[in-house]
Amino acid sequence: MQKRTAFDSTQLMRRADELISAASNRYRITVQVANRAKRRRFEDFDSVDDPTMKPVMRAIIEMSDELTQPEIIGE
Repeated sequence: MQKRTAFDSTQLMRRADELISAASNRYRITVQVANRAKRRRFEDFDSVDDPTMKPVMRAIIEMSDELTQPEIIGE
């Protein structure tokens, strides 16, 4: 039986598309997502926050939230 994450693939793809559409440079936003995912992977290595969510998925969700809700911008 497969575990379900909080975000389905359709929603994740929509958020990724919003990020790419809002960015002035597709390459730069892709690198930013990868860097954030890499950083979060090492920061949360011992965390049991949500082991089913991959770092890249979490980075896309966080960055799209920052895009749509500017009051929570962290980095």
